[in-house]
Amino acid sequence: MTAQLTALAISCTLKPSPADSSTDLLGSQILAALGEHGVTGESVRAVDHVISPGVEADMGGDDQWPTLREKVHAADILVFLTPTWMGQHSSVAQRALERLDAELSETDDAGRPILFDKVAIAGIVGNEDGAHHIAAILFQSLNDIGYSVPAQGSVYWNGEAMQTVDYKDLPETPEKVAQATATAARNAAHLARRLKSDGYPAE
Repeated sequence: MTAQLTALAISCTLKPSPADSSTDLLGSQILAALGEHGVTGESVRAVDHVISPGVEADMGGDDQWPTLREKVHAADILVFLTPTWMGQHSSVAQRALERLDAELSETDDAGRPILFDKVAIAGIVGNEDGAHHIAAILFQSLNDIGYSVPAQGSVYWNGEAMQTVDYKDLPETPEKVAQATATAARNAAHLARRLKSDGYPAE
């Protein structure tokens, strides 16, 4: 029987809801592509939540990361999305990565890191360069805590430098972006399904 998969898209746009967001748009397109492979998806906009600074699973007080963390643990595929600012991922993305650092000390019943057997892909938008640099940072960080990255697992769009056209303003999705989205989704679903049925060994 084909394993049922779920995905969580964490959008690290700097724009609170309900503002239009290029990052959110790319996330919705990736989730739609995953849906074609039987993956049920959910999207959250990190900036809409109180994510306290720190590297613990729960920083106490009004920290809302624990609720997001439950969603992270429940999903087979993490879609991590960020805009590009000054050639870097957003401050919101950095905050989320720092909170995910807590997963390094969490293990499952077999003694493996708790995020083993889960897959991560990246989505990056911006009208300046930096997508490859950002993807490298995201994948290294997410792989460190246990995520597997599928072949060609990043989707990005770089607009013309120092111009005002954003991804959300385009009349249609560029062909290369659509192709990258389809490939990343197909490979992520394939890898996640394999890991769900036959995960990494404990020893």
